[in-house]
Amino acid sequence: MGIIEKLRLDGKSAFVTGGARGIGKSIASALAEAGANVAIVDIDIDEAVKTADEISRLGVKTIAVNADVTDPAQVNAMIDEVVTAFGKLDIAFCNAGIALNVAAEEMTLEQWKRVIDINLTGVFLTAQAAGKVMLAQGGGSIINTASMSGHIVNLPQPQSAYNASKAAVIQLTKSMAIEWARRNVRVNSISPGYIATDLVLNAPLLRPLIEQWNALTPVRRMGRPDELQAIAVYLAGDASSFTTGSDFIVDGGYTCV
Repeated sequence: MGIIEKLRLDGKSAFVTGGARGIGKSIASALAEAGANVAIVDIDIDEAVKTADEISRLGVKTIAVNADVTDPAQVNAMIDEVVTAFGKLDIAFCNAGIALNVAAEEMTLEQWKRVIDINLTGVFLTAQAAGKVMLAQGGGSIINTASMSGHIVNLPQPQSAYNASKAAVIQLTKSMAIEWARRNVRVNSISPGYIATDLVLNAPLLRPLIEQWNALTPVRRMGRPDELQAIAVYLAGDASSFTTGSDFIVDGGYTCV
């Protein structure tokens, strides 16, 4: 099998949490373009339906699923719905997350827990539920969205909870990868740098920071969501069969300086 064939995902089935917009939508589109059936999982079901309909035009089967990734019952129900719709689960892209820019000395316990619950516990619950299915069926690929903020501390944003959650996602990824390596379930993570999603570009609190981000990034610009697609497709399919427990930083060189 040639490399192009190994990058194809025909006949495979996937879900993407936080898939209705931004990075999640871009990854879901890439998986579909490579041939995978895709479930768009999001807490915003209306937007998820729109995204699923848009991606279905690529000629694959898509569904929209409403789920709160912090709720084990909803996560398990989501997995059941995906497996029922597609017959199996080959690819899990655990992506849902939030960021709060709050100074550490001012952060409330409720704010801390909200970030950790979505960014870390949500990834654990969705990866765990997907892993159970994949272990039973004999294999699969789980991809978690971490962040360059799991490696460095961003300036000038005060985001200790976010940074801690993403560092933990990287270590969770490695731990799951080693536990499941001999059972053909691979677990990797992607650590994006500053990505110019619509949400970021249109956030009043973040717009003033974009010029600083560009100046601090060696390539002197933010990344585009589509610039994360190739690594996701690689990790999802047979081309990465010897790759597990790895974190892939895609940040325009930000963490090198």
